[in-house]
Amino acid sequence: MNISELNAIAKAMVAKGKGLIAMDESSPTIAKRFKQYGIDNSEENRRAYRELILATPDLNKYISGAILYDETIRQKTKDGVLFAQYMQKLGIIPGIKVDAGAKDHAGFPNEKVTEGLDGLRERLKEYYGMGARFAKWRAVITIGPGTPSTGNIEANAHALARYSALCQEAGIVPIVEPEVLIDGAHTLEQCYDATVTTLRAVFRQLAEQRVAYEGTILKASMVISGLEAKPRAGVNEVADATVRCLLNTVPAALPGVVFLSGGQGNEEATAHLNAMNARHPKLPWPLSFSYSRALQQPVMDTWRGSPAKAAEAQKQLQRRARFNALAATGTYQPQMEREAA
Repeated sequence: MNISELNAIAKAMVAKGKGLIAMDESSPTIAKRFKQYGIDNSEENRRAYRELILATPDLNKYISGAILYDETIRQKTKDGVLFAQYMQKLGIIPGIKVDAGAKDHAGFPNEKVTEGLDGLRERLKEYYGMGARFAKWRAVITIGPGTPSTGNIEANAHALARYSALCQEAGIVPIVEPEVLIDGAHTLEQCYDATVTTLRAVFRQLAEQRVAYEGTILKASMVISGLEAKPRAGVNEVADATVRCLLNTVPAALPGVVFLSGGQGNEEATAHLNAMNARHPKLPWPLSFSYSRALQQPVMDTWRGSPAKAAEAQKQLQRRARFNALAATGTYQPQMEREAA
C-alpha cells in the first residue's frame, strides 16, 4: 500500500468543481430501468447506453471519475476501445462497484447486510489490472420501528472496513458508502441520529482494520426527512444538519466527501449540495457528488433506446453535470434550470 499514491487519486476524485457519476447499476437494476422505458435489455443496448454517457462532450470538465459495473468495465466503445482505457484518455478515473448487494440480515428483521468479501482480494487485483483506481461498496441502513439496530450497523461497518483494507492493499481507493435510506416518514432529527451513529461506527471500524483515512473517500447520504414525512425539512435545514453531522463524525484527514442522491429529485439533490458549500465554505474536506439517477434520469428520459436521440440525451447529461459541478463550489443558482431549459 502506497498511501501517497492513494491520497493523490482520492484528491483527484474530489478536485475542485468536479464529482463522480455512478453508472454501476447491477444487471437487475438496469433491466428495471430499461423496462420502464420499453428498452430491450440486450447487452448491446447496455453497452450503447454506457458509451453514450462516457462519450458526452465536455464530460471531463465536470466529472472526475465514473463508477462502473463488472459488465461495463469489460465492455468497449463501438470503435473497440475498452471503456476504462477510453476514460483514461479523457482524464476520467475508472472506478468499480465490488459489493455483491445488500441481503437480509439473519436475526435482524427489516435490515440488510452487504455481502461480497469472499474472493474480493483476487477480484480487486484483476480490476486494478483493467485500470480501476477506486472502488465502491454500499451498505444500507434503514430507519424504522426498532431500526437501525446496533448489530446491523456494526456488521455493515465491519464489512466496509474489511473491504477498504483490501482495496488499499491492491492500490485502489475505497469509497465507503453507508447509505441511510430516505424511505419512510422519519424526521430530520431521526435521520441525524441514525447517520451520526452509523458514521461513528464506520470510522471506528476503519481505524481498527488499519485503513488509511488519507486514501479513503466517504460517500454519504444527506441528513434529510423521509420521503413520506410531512412537512419535510427545507434546503437550508438539510444542508446545515448534514454539515453538522459530518463535522461530528468525519476525520479531517479524509480527502473528501461525495454525496449520493438517494431518492431525491434531480434539482433537489443539486440544491442541497450547493447550500452546503455556499453556507459552509470552510470545511476540513471538499463536499462533492457521486450521483446516479440524479444525473442519469434526464438522459434516460430523452434517449429511450433511440440512437437518433443520443446527442440530445448527452446534452441533458452535460447540463446536469455542469449544475452539480457548480453546486460543488457553491455557485449554482436555481434560475439556471429555467434559463437552460
